[in-house]
Amino acid sequence: MSQQPPMVTVHADDPMVETVIRLEWDQFQRTDNEGGRAACQGNWPMFHEMRLSQFLTWTPALLASYENDLRQADRVGRNLVTEKYARMMASTAPDIYRERIEPYIPRLSAQRVARQEQVIARQVAWAREFAGRWPALGEAMRVLTTAEDTPEQTSFETYLRGELGTYSDTTFDEYERLAAHITEQGGNLTEQTVRNTVRLEGYAGLDEAQAAQARQAAAQGANYQHGRQEPHNPQNSPSGAKA
Repeated sequence: MSQQPPMVTVHADDPMVETVIRLEWDQFQRTDNEGGRAACQGNWPMFHEMRLSQFLTWTPALLASYENDLRQADRVGRNLVTEKYARMMASTAPDIYRERIEPYIPRLSAQRVARQEQVIARQVAWAREFAGRWPALGEAMRVLTTAEDTPEQTSFETYLRGELGTYSDTTFDEYERLAAHITEQGGNLTEQTVRNTVRLEGYAGLDEAQAAQARQAAAQGANYQHGRQEPHNPQNSPSGAKA
């Protein structure tokens, strides 16, 4: 049986993309952090780049459904960005999550959780494969698995689980369909997303960004050897994948 043709994805000029990013940004600005306002809440350029990179891999139907989720959340006083980070705390701060969060957010059915976990496993495998092919770019990404979570850092797996948990059933259906289609085509969603990121940052592609990140890492290593303790700033990396 022949493969289906590639799905049509959102075009960068589609005004719906900017609308969705703005809706998310507005909810992000209303997200309270226990330690005070997070630095990333004031970094619109980085937020815009990261979300645009992701949404350009989506289909118009998926993005339209997610826009509806965000608008519906605003109408009823729900904040999907706050809820995303709250759901992550099931791993990073489980006691607080059980006592102060879980009773107050929508409960997912066992079937929905099982379907999400299948998508998450597929995406973790894609991220691991990507990091193996482009190790310097992979080094700039979040840690990969929930087992690596700490109160100070949240893994790619946990972040994805938190985000998927905020999607309506319609939006998740569309997202699941996208992931299945990419799998059938032999693609890699992490690769597609990071390729968008590096192009937005002015690189010709992943190979050029990989080389730039490797040079940056080597220079930082030399600085450490000479006693110049300059910490790595992931926002300066070509992938920007920790934002």
